[in-house]
Amino acid sequence: MKKPQTVAALTDLGRVQLSRTFFMRDFLYSDIASIHGLSNIPDDPDLAIAAGTRLCEGLLEPLQDAFGRIAIRSAYRSAEVNALGNAKNYNCASNERNYSYHIWDRRDASGAMGATACIVVPGFANRFDQPGDWKRLAWWVHDHLPYATMEFFPVRFAFNLGWHEKPVRAIMSHIPNDRGYLTKPGMPNHDGDHSAEWAGILP
Repeated sequence: MKKPQTVAALTDLGRVQLSRTFFMRDFLYSDIASIHGLSNIPDDPDLAIAAGTRLCEGLLEPLQDAFGRIAIRSAYRSAEVNALGNAKNYNCASNERNYSYHIWDRRDASGAMGATACIVVPGFANRFDQPGDWKRLAWWVHDHLPYATMEFFPVRFAFNLGWHEKPVRAIMSHIPNDRGYLTKPGMPNHDGDHSAEWAGILP
Protein backbone atom coordinates (compact mmCIF):
# COMPACT_ATOMS: atom_id res chain seq x y z
CA MET A 1 0.00 0.00 0.00
CA LYS A 2 1.29 3.46 -0.92
CA LYS A 3 1.23 6.41 1.47
CA PRO A 4 -2.28 7.89 1.23
CA GLN A 5 -2.44 11.16 -0.69
CA THR A 6 -6.24 11.52 -0.87
CA VAL A 7 -9.12 11.42 1.58
CA ALA A 8 -10.36 8.22 -0.05
CA ALA A 9 -6.98 6.51 0.32
CA LEU A 10 -6.63 7.61 3.94
CA THR A 11 -10.16 6.37 4.61
CA ASP A 12 -9.19 2.98 3.21
CA LEU A 13 -6.10 2.88 5.46
CA GLY A 14 -8.19 3.79 8.49
CA ARG A 15 -10.58 0.94 7.72
CA VAL A 16 -7.84 -1.68 7.93
CA GLN A 17 -8.78 -3.97 10.83
CA LEU A 18 -5.72 -4.74 12.94
CA SER A 19 -7.49 -7.14 15.31
CA ARG A 20 -10.94 -8.14 16.48
CA THR A 21 -11.88 -4.68 17.82
CA PHE A 22 -9.13 -2.28 16.69
CA PHE A 23 -8.76 -0.47 13.37
CA MET A 24 -5.84 1.53 12.03
CA ARG A 25 -7.85 4.74 12.35
CA ASP A 26 -7.92 4.28 16.14
CA PHE A 27 -4.18 4.97 16.26
CA LEU A 28 -3.70 7.88 13.83
CA TYR A 29 -4.91 10.81 15.95
CA SER A 30 -2.15 13.09 17.23
CA ASP A 31 -2.48 16.21 19.40
CA ILE A 32 0.81 17.48 17.98
CA ALA A 33 -0.37 17.02 14.40
CA SER A 34 -3.72 18.67 15.12
CA ILE A 35 -2.23 21.77 16.75
CA HIS A 36 0.60 22.22 14.25
CA GLY A 37 -1.28 21.34 11.07
CA LEU A 38 0.64 18.17 10.21
CA SER A 39 -0.64 14.91 8.75
CA ASN A 40 0.04 11.87 10.90
CA ILE A 41 0.14 9.36 8.05
CA PRO A 42 2.58 6.43 7.62
CA ASP A 43 5.16 6.61 4.85
CA ASP A 44 5.12 2.79 4.82
CA PRO A 45 1.53 1.76 5.60
CA ASP A 46 2.25 -1.96 5.15
CA LEU A 47 4.95 -1.95 7.85
CA ALA A 48 2.76 0.14 10.17
CA ILE A 49 -0.12 -2.30 9.66
CA ALA A 50 2.10 -5.33 10.29
CA ALA A 51 3.55 -3.90 13.51
CA GLY A 52 0.21 -2.53 14.68
CA THR A 53 -1.45 -5.88 14.13
CA ARG A 54 1.06 -7.58 16.43
CA LEU A 55 0.52 -4.88 19.07
CA CYS A 56 -3.25 -5.23 18.92
CA GLU A 57 -3.51 -9.01 18.69
CA GLY A 58 -0.79 -9.79 21.21
CA LEU A 59 -1.30 -7.05 23.80
CA LEU A 60 -4.26 -4.72 23.46
CA GLU A 61 -6.97 -7.32 22.79
CA PRO A 62 -6.07 -9.61 25.72
CA LEU A 63 -5.67 -6.59 28.01
CA GLN A 64 -9.07 -5.33 26.93
CA ASP A 65 -10.60 -8.78 27.38
CA ALA A 66 -9.37 -8.78 30.98
CA PHE A 67 -10.10 -5.19 32.05
CA GLY A 68 -12.67 -3.78 29.64
CA ARG A 69 -12.35 -1.00 27.10
CA ILE A 70 -8.90 0.51 26.57
CA ALA A 71 -8.53 4.25 25.86
CA ILE A 72 -5.84 5.17 23.33
CA ARG A 73 -3.98 8.31 24.40
CA SER A 74 -1.23 8.39 21.77
CA ALA A 75 0.00 5.71 19.42
CA TYR A 76 1.41 5.95 15.89
CA ARG A 77 3.50 9.02 15.07
CA SER A 78 4.88 9.85 11.66
CA ALA A 79 8.57 10.69 11.56
CA GLU A 80 7.61 14.33 10.82
CA VAL A 81 5.24 14.58 13.77
CA ASN A 82 7.65 12.91 16.17
CA ALA A 83 10.57 15.11 15.07
CA LEU A 84 8.52 18.24 15.78
CA GLY A 85 7.41 16.82 19.13
CA ASN A 86 11.05 16.22 20.03
CA ALA A 87 12.16 19.67 18.88
CA LYS A 88 9.43 21.38 20.92
CA ASN A 89 10.02 19.25 24.03
CA TYR A 90 6.60 17.56 23.92
CA ASN A 91 7.98 14.50 25.69
CA CYS A 92 8.86 12.80 22.40
CA ALA A 93 12.19 11.01 22.14
CA SER A 94 14.30 11.45 19.02
CA ASN A 95 13.19 9.73 15.82
CA GLU A 96 16.06 7.27 16.08
CA ARG A 97 14.90 6.18 19.54
CA ASN A 98 11.27 6.02 18.42
CA TYR A 99 11.79 3.85 15.33
CA SER A 100 9.78 0.64 15.93
CA TYR A 101 8.31 2.32 19.02
CA HIS A 102 5.89 5.21 18.33
CA ILE A 103 7.10 5.38 14.73
CA TRP A 104 5.60 2.08 13.57
CA ASP A 105 6.59 2.43 9.92
CA ARG A 106 10.35 2.51 10.46
CA ARG A 107 12.48 -0.39 11.61
CA ASP A 108 15.01 0.32 14.34
CA ALA A 109 18.80 0.18 14.01
CA SER A 110 18.74 -3.61 14.45
CA GLY A 111 16.27 -4.02 11.59
CA ALA A 112 13.41 -5.04 13.90
CA MET A 113 9.84 -3.82 13.73
CA GLY A 114 7.69 -2.78 16.62
CA ALA A 115 4.76 -0.63 17.73
CA THR A 116 3.76 1.19 20.91
CA ALA A 117 0.57 2.81 22.14
CA CYS A 118 0.11 5.04 25.17
CA ILE A 119 -3.07 3.81 26.83
CA VAL A 120 -5.28 4.22 29.88
CA VAL A 121 -7.15 1.22 31.30
CA PRO A 122 -10.30 2.80 32.82
CA GLY A 123 -11.38 -0.52 34.33
CA PHE A 124 -8.23 -0.30 36.45
CA ALA A 125 -7.65 3.46 36.82
CA ASN A 126 -11.23 4.11 37.97
CA ARG A 127 -10.74 1.73 40.91
CA PHE A 128 -7.08 2.14 41.82
CA ASP A 129 -5.58 5.60 42.32
CA GLN A 130 -3.29 5.33 45.32
CA PRO A 131 0.49 5.77 45.14
CA GLY A 132 2.07 2.56 43.97
CA ASP A 133 -1.14 1.04 42.60
CA TRP A 134 0.26 1.24 39.06
CA LYS A 135 2.64 -1.58 39.97
CA ARG A 136 -0.29 -3.95 40.33
CA LEU A 137 -1.25 -3.47 36.68
CA ALA A 138 2.38 -3.56 35.58
CA TRP A 139 2.96 -6.93 37.24
CA TRP A 140 -0.26 -8.36 35.80
CA VAL A 141 0.86 -7.47 32.27
CA HIS A 142 4.36 -8.77 33.00
CA ASP A 143 2.97 -12.13 34.08
CA HIS A 144 0.37 -12.53 31.33
CA LEU A 145 1.33 -10.77 28.09
CA PRO A 146 4.29 -10.84 25.64
CA TYR A 147 5.11 -7.14 25.97
CA ALA A 148 8.43 -5.57 24.96
CA THR A 149 8.42 -2.49 27.20
CA MET A 150 6.11 -0.61 29.54
CA GLU A 151 6.56 3.01 30.60
CA PHE A 152 4.18 4.44 33.23
CA PHE A 153 3.10 8.08 33.75
CA PRO A 154 1.38 9.83 36.69
CA VAL A 155 -2.00 10.88 35.23
CA ARG A 156 -4.49 8.00 35.53
CA PHE A 157 -1.55 5.59 35.35
CA ALA A 158 -1.36 5.96 31.58
CA PHE A 159 1.42 3.87 30.13
CA ASN A 160 3.25 3.12 26.93
CA LEU A 161 2.73 -0.54 26.06
CA GLY A 162 5.03 -1.82 23.35
CA TRP A 163 5.31 -4.89 21.15
CA HIS A 164 8.67 -5.57 19.45
CA GLU A 165 10.30 -8.38 17.52
CA LYS A 166 13.13 -8.34 20.06
CA PRO A 167 11.36 -7.74 23.38
CA VAL A 168 13.35 -6.34 26.30
CA ARG A 169 10.59 -6.94 28.88
CA ALA A 170 11.45 -3.91 30.99
CA ILE A 171 9.10 -1.71 33.03
CA MET A 172 9.97 1.95 33.60
CA SER A 173 8.14 4.56 35.71
CA HIS A 174 8.03 8.38 35.56
CA ILE A 175 5.71 8.50 38.58
CA PRO A 176 7.00 10.61 41.50
CA ASN A 177 8.60 8.53 44.26
CA ASP A 178 8.66 5.53 41.91
CA ARG A 179 10.90 6.83 39.12
CA GLY A 180 13.15 4.29 37.47
CA TYR A 181 12.89 0.61 36.63
CA LEU A 182 10.37 -1.60 38.33
CA THR A 183 12.01 -4.53 36.61
CA LYS A 184 14.26 -5.40 33.69
CA PRO A 185 16.35 -8.44 32.72
CA GLY A 186 18.99 -9.09 35.35
CA MET A 187 17.01 -7.70 38.26
CA PRO A 188 16.18 -10.32 40.90
CA ASN A 189 12.43 -9.63 40.64
CA HIS A 190 12.21 -10.18 36.88
CA ASP A 191 11.37 -13.88 36.81
CA GLY A 192 8.91 -15.98 38.73
CA ASP A 193 5.32 -15.54 39.86
CA HIS A 194 4.13 -12.06 40.86
CA SER A 195 0.51 -12.96 41.56
CA ALA A 196 0.73 -11.58 45.10
CA GLU A 197 1.44 -8.16 43.56
CA TRP A 198 -1.63 -8.08 41.31
CA ALA A 199 -4.17 -10.17 43.24
CA GLY A 200 -7.66 -8.65 43.22
CA ILE A 201 -7.24 -6.17 40.36
CA LEU A 202 -9.43 -7.84 37.75
CA PRO A 203 -12.90 -6.29 37.46
